[in-house]
Amino acid sequence: MDRFALTLNGGSSSLKFALFAPDGKTRRLGGKFDRLGQSGASFEVGGTGLPHRIERVSATSHAEALNVLFDWLDRELGPEAIAGIGHRVVHGGPRYRVHGEVDEAMLEELERVSDYAPEHLPAEIAMMKACRARYPALPQLACFDTVFHAGMPQIARMLAIPRHFFDHGVQRYGFHGLSYTYLLGELRRRAGEQAVKGRLVLAHLGNGASLVAVHEGRSVDTSMGFTPAAGVPMGTRSGDLDPGLVRYLAQVHDMDALAFDRMANHQSGLLGVSGSSSDIRELLASETADPRAAEALALFCYRIKQTIGAFAASLGGLDTIVFTGGIGENAAPIRERICAGLDFLGIALDNELNRAGGPVISRRDAPVSVRVIPTDEEAVIAAALAELLQPKDVS
Repeated sequence: MDRFALTLNGGSSSLKFALFAPDGKTRRLGGKFDRLGQSGASFEVGGTGLPHRIERVSATSHAEALNVLFDWLDRELGPEAIAGIGHRVVHGGPRYRVHGEVDEAMLEELERVSDYAPEHLPAEIAMMKACRARYPALPQLACFDTVFHAGMPQIARMLAIPRHFFDHGVQRYGFHGLSYTYLLGELRRRAGEQAVKGRLVLAHLGNGASLVAVHEGRSVDTSMGFTPAAGVPMGTRSGDLDPGLVRYLAQVHDMDALAFDRMANHQSGLLGVSGSSSDIRELLASETADPRAAEALALFCYRIKQTIGAFAASLGGLDTIVFTGGIGENAAPIRERICAGLDFLGIALDNELNRAGGPVISRRDAPVSVRVIPTDEEAVIAAALAELLQPKDVS
């Protein structure tokens, strides 16, 4: 009987999954759960030899969604079909600087630092526990987004607050690391080793958005910080804020810490500025008639443009920019607006290539190569899981 590596990638109200051959290279099927914990939660799946299907499910949490998935896999592929499970875990805290096999000690440490990423870690921990309960003998691997940035220079990791906080793990960690790992691999495949060793800015732009400066294949700075709420404005996240707002909003608007967190993570960004939507497609469609939609888009592009300029300073110049994520891959007008006016850095788009979506969207004579590369976090998890599942040489 065929056995497969299962990858799990949970969002705040979604769960993406995929099955790969144990070598981590061949994808058999993939799908997702959407609107978890809301009315109309859905289960979507499709793949080789299987019809594409979407159905409504009753799942109020990621753990409940996993039970639906496991029941479906048992019916379709058999109860022994899964060989191992790989998880995307947003935050590894100060301890986990490499991906690692899930055990009781890891779960205890992640629970200890769950306040580092309260929007993500509790659900991810619950999924790992649910997998252990269902398949106690299966190996599980935690793939941490923060690992990609683990070698970032200390000066880039530090926050300008009393040093003892740094000693207790309060520092800039960076995120979207699995996506950035995939992008470097794809850039190497498409453009060669020299391109990877150059001065790069990788921009993962989706509902969550971040950028990373990379040199010699290593993260040297990134826009997100201690949590994924920092950096550029996002779909519903504010990005960087003046810390004085905490006192002001508490005293003048009676806003406590939980309300501030809810505002910064769920009510801000494109949604907060536009007052109408966090969806780039909807904002682009309405911007000519709605000045607030236009302003939200302008602010989004402006802050990303600023970050590219700052990273060019950190890197001492630029050789390549890569756009990825739902916005980065699909929104040509956003890419154009971000790159407009950056000709002094050697950035010049070919408008026709940009509208076509790449893979290279810069002019042939431009000093900086600008690319669009679709990301695949599940492929990175599957490759890491394949190493864990590889039979050990006991000779």
